[in-house]
Amino acid sequence: MSLLLDSHALLWYLRGDEDRVPQRIRDLVEDPAVRISISVVSQWELMLKALAGRLNLPGNPDAFLIDLPRDEGFRVIDVQPRHLRALPELPAIHGDPFDRLLVAQALVEDLDLVTGDETLRAYPVRTLW
Repeated sequence: MSLLLDSHALLWYLRGDEDRVPQRIRDLVEDPAVRISISVVSQWELMLKALAGRLNLPGNPDAFLIDLPRDEGFRVIDVQPRHLRALPELPAIHGDPFDRLLVAQALVEDLDLVTGDETLRAYPVRTLW
């Protein structure tokens, strides 16, 4: 199984927020047989929020958003032209460009998207939460 963590799933997992991340999701993320991916899009979105003062991160944002996921063994997916080509095929369900790109990446890379966002479940993408 291969998973792509949505931005909030990544943030809450790294913070150790057990009240927000369901136990079965934490178990999957911690299972060595499951490949966990994050998108540079999520790192970018969360970094922008931190720099704008809308997101408090423990310590240095670089260490939290870039180093910690690497230390956890998460694979980072860069934005590729094939992801952008998938965007016009997506229905106009969600207006957030970060979320739409995550959906496109999950579809193109054949990953299950881990998200608590009900709106994203309306897309033709496999989701878990």
